[in-house]
Amino acid sequence: MTPADHLWINAATAIALMTGVWIISVLVRNASIIDIAWGPGFAIIAWISFGLDDPAGISCWLLPALATAWGLRLGVYLASRNLGKAEDFRYRAMRDRHGSAFAWKSWYRVFQLQAAIMWVVSLPLQMGVAHSARDWQAWHVIGIVVWAIGFLFESIGDFQLARFKRIPENANRVMDRGLWRYTRHPNYFGDFLVWWGLWLVAAAEPAARWTIISPVIMSIFLLRVSGVPMLESALRKNKDGYTDYVKRTRAFFPWRPRA
Repeated sequence: MTPADHLWINAATAIALMTGVWIISVLVRNASIIDIAWGPGFAIIAWISFGLDDPAGISCWLLPALATAWGLRLGVYLASRNLGKAEDFRYRAMRDRHGSAFAWKSWYRVFQLQAAIMWVVSLPLQMGVAHSARDWQAWHVIGIVVWAIGFLFESIGDFQLARFKRIPENANRVMDRGLWRYTRHPNYFGDFLVWWGLWLVAAAEPAARWTIISPVIMSIFLLRVSGVPMLESALRKNKDGYTDYVKRTRAFFPWRPRA
């Protein structure tokens, strides 16, 4: 298979995957399930790329393995947090705005938009496998280290937040302990590192280095679009003491708290 084959086959995969999730969302009347499918979707794309080529290079198996570990953990975490709960406020607002037309409009405004983003963000997985370096290189090692730090940040941050939320007295309180003492969004920072780590692994082969657009786009989303800005807007309204937390804690990159 040529690299172009990887691209169009995985584009079709992303469209089909998100269409399937959309059908389920219509049946259960909850578009939030797209969040659960997000992480595992990247694992599926990585393994499809693996199946399209001779899996002889290092990146051929390393990238799908890393994507699977990250994607399944995220999917399981979000499923345990969201299943049985009300639809996310973002989708409820869209549902209220569009009424009976929401089901159809959500197919292209939510699910196929996510499919397109997934396809672009997964470019290091696709091209890293298609252009897999045959031998271990420093790129692989550095990429694994960056990915591992990000994976730990995201996993530990989610665990600490979930444990904090299980205590009823913390319902309207700010989580400012553990990793959350050093950054207001350790899970987003971890996600940021995960995708830079995956790109570094893919970049072991020069032909795949152009896929740097993937972590750049993910970084923009996390820092400027749907990550930190959207969540902070809601937290400022709903959490007591969040303004003080903002004053003493870095928004994204971890550092010691301000006095």
